[in-house]
Amino acid sequence: MNVSRIALAGGVAASTVLILAGTASAHVSVQPQGDAAKGGYTVINFKVPNERDDASTTKLEVNFPADHPLASVMPQPVPGWDIKVTTSKLAKPLDMHGKKINEAVSKVTWTAAGSKIEPGRFQQFPLSVGQLPEDADQLVFKAIQTYDNKEVVRWIEEQKDGAEEPESPAPVLKLTAATEDAHGATAASGADSADKNATHAKDEQTTASPASSSDDTARVLGVVGIVIGVAGVAFGVMAGRRRTA
Repeated sequence: MNVSRIALAGGVAASTVLILAGTASAHVSVQPQGDAAKGGYTVINFKVPNERDDASTTKLEVNFPADHPLASVMPQPVPGWDIKVTTSKLAKPLDMHGKKINEAVSKVTWTAAGSKIEPGRFQQFPLSVGQLPEDADQLVFKAIQTYDNKEVVRWIEEQKDGAEEPESPAPVLKLTAATEDAHGATAASGADSADKNATHAKDEQTTASPASSSDDTARVLGVVGIVIGVAGVAFGVMAGRRRTA
């Protein structure tokens, strides 16, 4: 009876690990290539996992923060996806390297055109952006994910201080402290840096899917192995006690 209970506990623990690992990686998120320094330029990747077992993702819409508009937003082509950049007139023009900017990108939309994000897969969508604001610690990008069964998931909930993570959190880009390079770079050097980052993003995009999947699988198997090992030790102790008795 005790042995059965130990085996059952080990199985439940292993299943919990697998469920938690799947849930933690299910959100649409945004990460920079390198640092996202205040006042500088960077390449950011929107990582879109497919949460469904019976549908594929066919569209991603990313809305840019109106309170901190970005004057420069350049998408990197993604094979099999059409890209639409939407701009809006600014209530207050931006001053970028001595030039007044009256419009800024308000939304970028990727639509499947021969490619989809199938169940069990993810896709990265890179953008070169700048200049990042100097008076903010983070940027919130509200995203909308659409599946080929017409289901729409809105990743638009903002995290509140001291509260649990919302069910559908909006992607958040954390900004790091400003550097001398970020402030001293000219428009040309900033663009060059962004281009280099974009190239790096493209290379990573080509290899990211299998590598990421392998890393996730390795981590999950490692934890499951620990759980099974603990169950085995407990089994051995119980068996030893039986023989002694």
